[in-house]
Amino acid sequence: MCRSFFNGLLEIAGYFWINSESSNRTVKSLKLLSPWRFSANQQIIYAGILICSAFPWISGCVTLTDQTTADTTVKTILIEPATGAQAAPATDFNLLGRISIQSPNQSSSGSFRWQHLASSDEILLFTPLGQAVAEITKDQEGVRLITSKLEAFYANDVESLTEEILGWRLPLEGLQYWIQGMHSPVTAAEKDLDNKDQVVAIRQDGWKIYYSNYTPAQLNHPLLPRVLYLTYENLKIKLVIDNWKVE
Repeated sequence: MCRSFFNGLLEIAGYFWINSESSNRTVKSLKLLSPWRFSANQQIIYAGILICSAFPWISGCVTLTDQTTADTTVKTILIEPATGAQAAPATDFNLLGRISIQSPNQSSSGSFRWQHLASSDEILLFTPLGQAVAEITKDQEGVRLITSKLEAFYANDVESLTEEILGWRLPLEGLQYWIQGMHSPVTAAEKDLDNKDQVVAIRQDGWKIYYSNYTPAQLNHPLLPRVLYLTYENLKIKLVIDNWKVE
């Protein structure tokens, strides 16, 4: 009965690939996150994410608060952009989590799934009840965003496209590093460390990233962020990572 309940929640979060022709290009609708695409443990974790997103008053759900690192910062490091071979790509990963967004124009929350590979990114966004909001894909051909109405939009970068269509900017170029507790090697950055040399904040490309919680050690990654806050001008984003898988 419990498994059926979890499967039912996952089905609510699902949506199918449907091919349709638009402007001589094939547009695919959002993909189904169904039980048979996850292991038993992932089903339980994902169902928990949906439950928590649907009922914000349950302990552990996403809420946005201002963060400060003044009490934990021991030293600040100034980092110059890397050149050539030093600018290594971000490690591949697959994660499930929750997201909360606050700006002058909107306040919203939900869950997300992000698969990052060296050559592509795929991000699926859901409402608190598990309904599809958008699918964002980035590859060598550019960026595509498909809404819940199956409308497809294209651009050269994720940040400008999400700001135009969703009303808030998603800094994918930097976030693929920040979400792993690292700075992007492409541009200059400032990094705050605590007395254990653990990153507590990064400032880069106009964004401020604060880390308030880390997961236990995993393979070659001694620590991975679990809770992080991003701010850019009047935009605030909170990310809670519920399930990490680093390649």
